[in-house]
Amino acid sequence: MTAPKILVVDDDESHRKMLRTLLSGYGYGVDEAASGEEALERVQREAVDTILMDVRMTGISGIEALERMLAWNPVLPIIIMTAYSSVDSARRALKAGAYDYLTKPLDFDELRILLSRTLEHSRLKDENRRLKEHLATRPDIPRIIGKSHAMKKLMEMASTMADSEATVLITGPSGTGKELIAKAIHAMSPRKDQPFVPLNCAALADTLLESELFGHERGAFTGADRRREGRFVQADGGTLFLDEIGETSSAMQAKLLRALQEGEVQRIGSDTIVRVDVRILAATNQDLSRCVAEKIFREDLYYRLNVLRLEMPTLRDRNGDIPLLAQHFLRLYAEKNRKQVLRFSSRAMDALLHHRWPGNVRELENVIERAVILCPSDTIREDHLPTDLANNLPSGGSLTTLADLERKAIFSTLEQTEGNKSEAARILGITRATLHNKLKLYGGA
Repeated sequence: MTAPKILVVDDDESHRKMLRTLLSGYGYGVDEAASGEEALERVQREAVDTILMDVRMTGISGIEALERMLAWNPVLPIIIMTAYSSVDSARRALKAGAYDYLTKPLDFDELRILLSRTLEHSRLKDENRRLKEHLATRPDIPRIIGKSHAMKKLMEMASTMADSEATVLITGPSGTGKELIAKAIHAMSPRKDQPFVPLNCAALADTLLESELFGHERGAFTGADRRREGRFVQADGGTLFLDEIGETSSAMQAKLLRALQEGEVQRIGSDTIVRVDVRILAATNQDLSRCVAEKIFREDLYYRLNVLRLEMPTLRDRNGDIPLLAQHFLRLYAEKNRKQVLRFSSRAMDALLHHRWPGNVRELENVIERAVILCPSDTIREDHLPTDLANNLPSGGSLTTLADLERKAIFSTLEQTEGNKSEAARILGITRATLHNKLKLYGGA
């Protein structure tokens, strides 16, 4: 384990040497700077764990050096040393952000305790930051709702793909849940304890996208007031999800290809190459093979991304999941809006089942959220749905499947019995348990 490094800043050479000997004896790594300017240059060039700095020095003062160092790195712990007669200066240093101060001549026991406390505080702070970042980027295993054949097949394929390190291209129309399935793949993969970092490539202009992906150095462009790591580095050890990959420019495609091929990235404004270990999941609602044929997407990048492929089913292709999804969103938005909305009327469910859903699950979610907000009772009726859905309701004689008839009979009976399930079961000639199972199937439980 590397010893914590302490930078001693003092224009008194003999005092610096004494502190170097003392602190080295405590087991610390020690560097020296003879002025505030030299110390500032040092912290901008290399990492130190703590700074022990005199307040009175030739050149810039300890307080000015402190302010400039904290402007560079706001979490750098700095301990100020001051003569007893300059305690007011030390207090000013504390107001400027110093961690603590010591008066000269130094009490070595006090120095040792303070350094230990400073480094422990810094370690805990860093650990807490890393934990927050980890929790913010680690997805829980998402709940994928659906019992249709299409969804079961999709989840089987996703589970198989999760174990590999290969790039996965997730395709399908907007609103089908491409990011959700990407999170599921990551959560089932050996990288599940490492970050999952998503980025919507269509949401940013080219220059901002390059900065987001690869990071930048301080001063690399207007507004770059500090160095920033890009998403590749943030996802190191984990998974980077590139949504809407088909929207990237030719220039960005070339830079992405190099990063994927070499496993290396370079911050804007830096000559340093950074190696990264990142699994790539990409998604698009475009036909990338057609984009390749039309020469608006690089063929080599397409094959690099399309090692494994997952096609998301549309909501039309999994019509049987609509009652489950509708009931899920009903519970979600009823709780969120503090409303006692419990079920759908049979005609409302019919309207949901007969809609074409061009916006897929996202459109269904929006429709249910709106209906929950507008619903004044415990049952969502067809008039709480958008007009185009209500207008799609079939006429009474157009129901064609046994499931349609069964569903309509159950909901109609429940309406007649005002929600009394025992009475509804008796009228329908089925047990209460069977009625309960049917309601779960049709989204009325």
